[in-house]
Amino acid sequence: MSIHTTCSACFSINHKPALARQPLSSRNIRFKTKSQLQTPVSVNGGIQSPSIQTHKVTVHDRQRGVVHEFFVPEDQYILHTAEDQNINLPFACRHGCCTSCAVRVKSGQLRQPEALGISPELKSKGYALLCVGFPSSDLEVETQDEDEVYWLQFGRYFARGPIERDDYALELAMGDE
Repeated sequence: MSIHTTCSACFSINHKPALARQPLSSRNIRFKTKSQLQTPVSVNGGIQSPSIQTHKVTVHDRQRGVVHEFFVPEDQYILHTAEDQNINLPFACRHGCCTSCAVRVKSGQLRQPEALGISPELKSKGYALLCVGFPSSDLEVETQDEDEVYWLQFGRYFARGPIERDDYALELAMGDE
């Protein structure tokens, strides 16, 4: 069963296992996974040309306490290639429109010409979207909290700041049903 994070614009039909619902602080689990690129590579149904350069991508998944290391050809999306190698990373829309797969680049370069969910300002600060990102060099990234990135992207448009949860209003609303 795959683990998917959702955004306000998208939703996932898969459910998280019970372990994923526990707070990270109570788990204290640290994993490191490695995947070796096979030759020839079949990515998204096609055979990878040996003349296409391949880069090592390291993803520090903060939410799950996992570090993934895998190889991605320059002409393939990072998220799709990870999935082809049985590596589960957060995503929702797969089109670069939300912030579910947002990462902060620690080192290396990537191209993301289709990343509509990240402003040029955030791109210049090192934010990227894995679903529409192509590696240009070896790359090390860290997953980000979707709400944090969403706030950085759109927060300036909301005059009062983030919306606080109102349990009393929720209780009243639930009583009407």
